[in-house]
Amino acid sequence: MAAPPVVIWEREVQQLLSPADLIPRLEDALGKFSRRDAAEVLQPVRTAVPLQKHGGFMGLMPTYMEKDGVLSTKFVCFYKREEGSTLPAVQATVVLLDPEYGNVKAVSSTEPVLPHLCVMDGEVITAMRTAAVSAISAKLLMPPQAEVLAILGTGKQALSHYRVFTEMFLFKEVRVWSRTKQGAARFIRSIDGPVQGCSSAEEAVRGADVIVTVTGSTQPVLFGQWVKAGAHVAAVGACRPDWRELDDVLMKEAVVYADSREGAMLESGDVILSGAEVFAELGDVINGTKAAHREKTTVFKSLGMGVEDAVSAQLVFDRWKAKAGKF
Repeated sequence: MAAPPVVIWEREVQQLLSPADLIPRLEDALGKFSRRDAAEVLQPVRTAVPLQKHGGFMGLMPTYMEKDGVLSTKFVCFYKREEGSTLPAVQATVVLLDPEYGNVKAVSSTEPVLPHLCVMDGEVITAMRTAAVSAISAKLLMPPQAEVLAILGTGKQALSHYRVFTEMFLFKEVRVWSRTKQGAARFIRSIDGPVQGCSSAEEAVRGADVIVTVTGSTQPVLFGQWVKAGAHVAAVGACRPDWRELDDVLMKEAVVYADSREGAMLESGDVILSGAEVFAELGDVINGTKAAHREKTTVFKSLGMGVEDAVSAQLVFDRWKAKAGKF
């Protein structure tokens, strides 16, 4: 008799996942991806299906890690929302599969049951793994003794980045900018630490050592003339070929890194439209095959990868099994 499917909801995913435990796994996964060993990571570039009626896209992000026995895919829908919209900008679901059975995830048991299907909420996974990878980029690339963090955007990703960055690093000052006063006020109410709300993006980023862009903008909101020499920028928004967050000046003057070179060349408007070159993947730096140019202005273009979701989902699933007493 088939066992019921395992569904792990948002609240439980939040309880089972933490940046401190996730970051080492993500560093390992990024390194494996950049080695291009098919036995370690097989991952195509995200497939995106336009949802024209609703102003969005559905992305499919499959990954197979043969040596680790992890087969996963994420379904993610992302939308261009008007400022102040109450509709979500991103919704995601992650499915873990058993590589041997093909469409199910096995859970060991003392009773003979068919393997489970494991489906989990992807919102927490997406927010935390994205912020964690941005923090890895900062760890590798930001200037020594970085003191000022600026965040452009005030949505879920902004909150996740604030929490992960302030947990990992000690900043003397954190600034935030939103296109609306309500957004900035809501963000500041949602956090525990001191944050300075800024009236303009320029005010937020002038003199900042680390800048995170997590906006829904399709046009540049961060300009190179504002950015301090030697600063590190983690650019998280603008995940379509015709969307931008960063201007040409910044993209051409900075040393550009990406999670996936191929993904950046196909999906990132910041890279494609500026004509900038991707110097290296984060995994190359982790593997020691490319340099971390801390002394220069750096941009990490984050697009998100299936392997990041796969290791995050596997960590959640393993902890769920332990908690449920299934060994």
